[in-house]
Amino acid sequence: MFLRKSPGPRTAILPDGSILTLADLPPPQTRWVASRKAAVVGAVQHGLLTREEAIRRYGLTGEEFDGWVSAFRRHGRNALKVTQLQKFRQPQVE
Repeated sequence: MFLRKSPGPRTAILPDGSILTLADLPPPQTRWVASRKAAVVGAVQHGLLTREEAIRRYGLTGEEFDGWVSAFRRHGRNALKVTQLQKFRQPQVE
């Protein structure tokens, strides 16, 4: 069996005790659901991917990815659901 060497860790143990690997990440052309967004955010937070790699791999904008990260930090996985955007969105301060 051949294992390709990659820089950085190959696995990460998440706070809930589950293990996240690069193989668990969604494919580059994917339909975004909350669980897939959370997997990408978790991979970046735990060092499996850099922010730049995630943005490039998934064709995201920096602002979009940062929005996922801040929503996930504040409210958890439910905040990443499209149907919950209005509920968890912070009001704009002018």
